Amino acid sequence: MKAVLHAGEGAVAVGSVDEPVVVGPTDAVVRVHRAAVCGTDLHVVAHPEHLPRGTVLGHEFAGEIVEVGAAVVTHRSGDVVVGADFVACGHCWWCRRGDHWECEHRQFFGTGSSFGPPLAGAQAELVRVPFADTVLRPLPPDVPLDVAVFLGDTLATGYAAVQRADPCPGDIVAVLGGGPVGQLAALVAQACGAGVVVLVEPVAQRRELAVANGAVAADPDRARHLVDRVTDGRGADAVVDAVGGVRGLETAFDLVRRRGTIVSVGVPSGPTWPLPVERAFAEELTLRFAIGDFMRDGDALLALVRTGAVDPSVLVSETVALDGAPEAYRRMAERRTLKVLIAT
Repeated sequence: MKAVLHAGEGAVAVGSVDEPVVVGPTDAVVRVHRAAVCGTDLHVVAHPEHLPRGTVLGHEFAGEIVEVGAAVVTHRSGDVVVGADFVACGHCWWCRRGDHWECEHRQFFGTGSSFGPPLAGAQAELVRVPFADTVLRPLPPDVPLDVAVFLGDTLATGYAAVQRADPCPGDIVAVLGGGPVGQLAALVAQACGAGVVVLVEPVAQRRELAVANGAVAADPDRARHLVDRVTDGRGADAVVDAVGGVRGLETAFDLVRRRGTIVSVGVPSGPTWPLPVERAFAEELTLRFAIGDFMRDGDALLALVRTGAVDPSVLVSETVALDGAPEAYRRMAERRTLKVLIAT
């Protein structure tokens, strides 16, 4: 079958690999109808220490089940489903708490060993899904594939960020980064009752998209000025860092008010960061981190899209076939396009 593969030296290519088969009794094999290119894909390709050449990439997908293992009870062949971006057993102490990311059986699709044992990704004609009863959800017929493909990661991450920030109705929320996660965090914050959402982004087209979808937007150099205008100089009640690393966290601390909350969902660019602990203590700041979890939050995410409260498809810049994926990766890495879907 065709698949998008890591080709080494920051490149991807389309090649031929063996079709996946059911290995364990909890597995399903899904024919992928829609996949997507994500910022995490770009990150692991650019930092491939844990990504062997030939890895099948991709972790956002929706499609149709073609085979199930003997222990799969909630799905059958022919079901249209959407998948989480990583797998978990669904039965351990962590999973029962809704903390699937901490499951000892965690594997993240298409990222090599970056986040656990390797598992082939979903930018392919077929993908094997362990723990299918936990990882997959039936796709309601009124949810288009172009919406469903966001549920497993990008929308789940934006939603987790807002839930961790826990804004009160009318609060001022700043979102750092106008990539897909930042844009969806801004939409979720509005749907959850934020008063004003300020999206901070250097690329003008991304700022324009945020404004068209209900936020106000600022270039990073003007962000504090705009936040001061809408908060009478106090600072934002909550800041979502969808950039990650030193740059995102430092900007978040520049914008948050005393006793405010910062939630970071950006993939860190390095292992450490010097936390300004004296200020954090004196101002009673809260710093949290979040990872999206479709297995935990799937009901809420489906409710958001089915009611029209959030429409993630507004982010779609283009849809390509598998053969067009390498060029799409380049355009996304160069910020020439926002979100690429892959139709297989």
